[in-house]
Amino acid sequence: MKIGINTAGIGPEATIDGLIAQAKRVEQMGFDSLWIANMFGLEAIMAMALIGRETSRIKLGTAVVPTYPRHPMVMAQMAATAQAASKGRFILGIGLSHKPVIEGALGMSFDKPARHMREYLQVLGPLLRNEKVQFAGELYKTNGQISVAESQGVPLVVAALGDVMLKIAGTLADGTITWMVGPKTLENHIIPKITKAAKEAPKPAPRIVAGMPFALVPDKEAVRDRLERGLKMYGTLASYRAMLDKEGLKGPADLACAGGEKELRASIQRLRDIGVTDLNCTLLGVGDRDATLQFLQSELKQTA
Repeated sequence: MKIGINTAGIGPEATIDGLIAQAKRVEQMGFDSLWIANMFGLEAIMAMALIGRETSRIKLGTAVVPTYPRHPMVMAQMAATAQAASKGRFILGIGLSHKPVIEGALGMSFDKPARHMREYLQVLGPLLRNEKVQFAGELYKTNGQISVAESQGVPLVVAALGDVMLKIAGTLADGTITWMVGPKTLENHIIPKITKAAKEAPKPAPRIVAGMPFALVPDKEAVRDRLERGLKMYGTLASYRAMLDKEGLKGPADLACAGGEKELRASIQRLRDIGVTDLNCTLLGVGDRDATLQFLQSELKQTA
């Protein structure tokens, strides 16, 4: 299992210079990957293209970019450009986002999201492989090809949580990327279902990128109130709430990997044991974030 860091995109990391400085540090520390979510600040694919010019080894991924606002051909063009800028180190992570964002903020329809994603991937996947696409569906009618000479293809992971989305991702993408999903749900729901879909496609075993919140603190209960305030929003979103319920958790704070080194080490080992291929660690705003980062660095020797 490879270990990467999800940049917070807040404070100094909310600026281009700050983000690049963080990327260089994470690369120097030996982490396998750096991820960034596409929120309402820096555009994630463009940010990773810039980081790609300032780093040399670390893999760079989006966690994730919403599909609805970007036509799949435009998404493919952006991803191929980021792949060229990073000399082959870019991983495209995409997702549906959430109804409050797509309908409430963007004023777009969130109707039949699985149908949207299935058609989207039928267009996007071949384009990322530098293939020509001729597709006529209910939502997309596309005829064309992307030509970026320095891109030899872009790995694609999809935020898939429900049964239908896991089948779509296993069939049409290279894996999944999750958030607010605990180890029990990963082991019993996410991993077996996407693996089954990939095998039936047939495709190679899927990449499982598990996003987890981390904080090295002496006592999780002592910071529970802060954890609950900081993570509360995720529990209000339907897809995440369903995963928390499946895990048997009251709220997002219960999912957080927060505690001493022994507790965090056990959490990481369980994720290794169940078949997570990539651990994407978000450093929480409790405790010492730098100490958490250094602890995670100490776990890199276990990834070989």
